[in-house]
Amino acid sequence: MPGLQEFIQKLDEGSGAKILKWVVLGLFVLGVIIAYDMREYKSFGTAEAMDAAQVARNVSEGNGFTTQNIRLFSLYLVSKHRTDHSPLIREAHPDLANAPLYPALLGGYMKLAPFNFETQKDEWRYQPEVLIALLNQLFFLLAILMVFRLAKRLFDAPVAWCSAFVMFGSDLLWRFSVSGLSTSFLIVILLGLIECLVRYDEEARQESSQIRKLLLWAGLGGVLLGLGALTRYAFGWFVVPTTLFVLLTSKPQHRIMAAAAFILPFILVLTPWMIRNYQVSGTLFGTAGYAVMQDTVRLPDNLLERLLKPDFEKLHSVDIEDYFRKFLVNSGQILQNDLPKLGGSWLTAFFLVGLMIPFKNPSISRLRLLVVSSLLWMVIIQALGRTHLTADSPDINTENLLVLFAPLIFIFGAALFFILLDHMDLPFPELRRLVIGIAMALACFPLIFTFLPPRSYAAAWPPYYPWLNQRAARWVDKNELIMSDIPWAVAWYGQRKAVWLTQDCTEDFFGLNDHLKSVNALYLTQVTMDQRFQSRLMTGPERPWGRFILECLSAGKVPSGFPLKRAWSDLFPEQIYLADWERWKKTGAGVKKKE
Repeated sequence: MPGLQEFIQKLDEGSGAKILKWVVLGLFVLGVIIAYDMREYKSFGTAEAMDAAQVARNVSEGNGFTTQNIRLFSLYLVSKHRTDHSPLIREAHPDLANAPLYPALLGGYMKLAPFNFETQKDEWRYQPEVLIALLNQLFFLLAILMVFRLAKRLFDAPVAWCSAFVMFGSDLLWRFSVSGLSTSFLIVILLGLIECLVRYDEEARQESSQIRKLLLWAGLGGVLLGLGALTRYAFGWFVVPTTLFVLLTSKPQHRIMAAAAFILPFILVLTPWMIRNYQVSGTLFGTAGYAVMQDTVRLPDNLLERLLKPDFEKLHSVDIEDYFRKFLVNSGQILQNDLPKLGGSWLTAFFLVGLMIPFKNPSISRLRLLVVSSLLWMVIIQALGRTHLTADSPDINTENLLVLFAPLIFIFGAALFFILLDHMDLPFPELRRLVIGIAMALACFPLIFTFLPPRSYAAAWPPYYPWLNQRAARWVDKNELIMSDIPWAVAWYGQRKAVWLTQDCTEDFFGLNDHLKSVNALYLTQVTMDQRFQSRLMTGPERPWGRFILECLSAGKVPSGFPLKRAWSDLFPEQIYLADWERWKKTGAGVKKKE
């Protein structure tokens, strides 16, 4: 049977063997994804993920970039800029917090995929969040392929395989892939940008370099940088080290033209959205542009976003000492905690040690210089831009900019590992494979340990439980308003307009309720209830609501003068739900407390 023999020979030696290896590799990757999602998947646990998802749903439904998660400070910016001083709380409120590209991407995805935004009582996995996680895992896999391609271009196949394997085994990047955040997508954009810069550098070093190719790679890099800034505003600061890279790698006669070809597309991509923001709010980046003011001495925690009538003179009185103090405190934490465990792999240590070893290839040396300078620059940007979002979720958040560079650090760390391995005097070749295998296994230990008992719960409870949050939100109609300390969850799960909890339960609350729009329900969760009693609820920034909660729980009644008198008792004492009338009785249903 010559046909069968030829087929077997191809499997053993020819192209069939390569195909078989790739099939086996693909099945292994698919198996890990299924195992991870079945065992370690966790529902959205950050306000940012839910906020971006609910904006995406509005986009998919044809409502544009509007939000049902209403920040009081956003109301102020819109009303201050409009000639009629209307805050747009009775209409669709424009989103001023999120960069648009990721919600637009999710919005298109929601039109194509079978999203079901309803949930049942015993469902711990919310179907839309599972679908969003799968999309981000596709971006994660694409990023791994891009790392393999880049590492092979810069070094060789062993370094490429090692870099890709370590990235695939990074528990931190897996957690980002199911978080609902834009990190996996942004890593793909960053790697595409780095590919363009490497190609630009290689073309610029040639004696007969073609100006058309140089401008092409520079322009494509500028477009990708602009798309990255439209995915996460802080990423736009990457324009500083990348522009310097283009200038330093260009020949003197090409520098100005190349820098212009890089910067102009970046500006052109970003400008239309900045014009939209200015037309809506009088600011270029909405509420995100005030991140540097947040979490300072004068504006601690999330105070700014919860102010109905902020004193702008006081806002602009935040002086250089406040910024300097914020930078010192946050940069110290970043250098001590975030940078050493960047990417969750020991290859980070190899990268840092490898800085003392020069490379003969100038492209590699220049790229490493770009990575190092970018890390130092992003430490500054991350320290000054850090807000309460990092405190709410220390590792998994969009303010973590350093994690974006983890794939590049894996490449340089793997390169040093193989340089040292080549200098080891091993007695027989098989030992080399054993050393590589042990090293790769050690790099993947954090991910391996996540598969060990105990198994994590899918829901991020407390305070997020899709069915309960949806139920609490649906007691109000779409044209009514609910106030909550988790308005992003009310908007995402319940598809209801929710305003963030005011700074106090007296002046700001009644200013909103009496003059802008009546508040029909108040939904307080463990976000407020579980705060430190003495330092926050009794004497700290949450003092007004702390005393309100204490009276509700101890006296068993709502403080006099507060308009929402009816309580949904099924949630006591973990959560508090107050309404203007007993809305939960209209269907005769209740909710038993979660164990």
